[in-house]
Amino acid sequence: MVSSTRRKNTGGHMPLKRHFKEFRNRLIVCVITLLVTSIVGFFLYKPVMAFMIELVSDLGGTINFGSAIAPLDVMIRVALWIGMVLAAPMFIWQIWAFIVPGLLRKEKRLTVSFMAAAIPLFLMGVALGIYVIPHALRFFLSLTPDQADNIIPVMDFLPFVTRLTLAFGIAMVLPVGMVGLNLVGILPAKSILKHWRITVFLITVFSAVAAPGGDALSMFFIAGPMLVLFIAATLFCWILDRRRAKREAKNREAAPTEVEAARAVSAPKGSDEL
Repeated sequence: MVSSTRRKNTGGHMPLKRHFKEFRNRLIVCVITLLVTSIVGFFLYKPVMAFMIELVSDLGGTINFGSAIAPLDVMIRVALWIGMVLAAPMFIWQIWAFIVPGLLRKEKRLTVSFMAAAIPLFLMGVALGIYVIPHALRFFLSLTPDQADNIIPVMDFLPFVTRLTLAFGIAMVLPVGMVGLNLVGILPAKSILKHWRITVFLITVFSAVAAPGGDALSMFFIAGPMLVLFIAATLFCWILDRRRAKREAKNREAAPTEVEAARAVSAPKGSDEL
């Protein structure tokens, strides 16, 4: 369904109507993938929920469902969260495949390895988020007075887990997004380098929030990989900009030569008429 559109588009250009058709087809693939992975999420609900409840109980807290229909609501939410995590590689692939036909052949070859890294990077980010959750919980639960019990509503705990893990996954994939924006000409390397201090500051703030216990080691484990990926993405964008600049310079040099050749062809005709 999607590949047929791409086969017709061998030149990297297509009308706006076909762009919308391509986008619709890829969106349908993403929705179907999410439905399938969410069904898988229903089967994984019990072990995942048992893991989260045990995690809280080991730290001295208690999960409270609060109502009779809460277990069903939680089951649906957890299944969708698992489905989003499992379907994320397909989402990333479909977004990238939508952009790739508009790139030049050399740019496509350059981005294959970077795109191949996006999926494991997202999964690494999710794993990093799962690693941070116990440390964050330990800090928050340690603030509970000795005379009180910390009974956590499940509707408060679940968004905390889902948002944290997905935020880490998305954060690890952001460098791939930087390269994608650079390839389409929206984000040049000069702009990235110009605002590198702001980026480093935001990464540091994000790491401090994600590791609220103030543990320097946890902050390092969060900020370190993000900084390395940011530097790698910036370097990659700089290489792409240099190659693009060289290609444009060659095109400018070739343009006058073609004009002179055209004049040379037309010159004898004018002399014969005289």
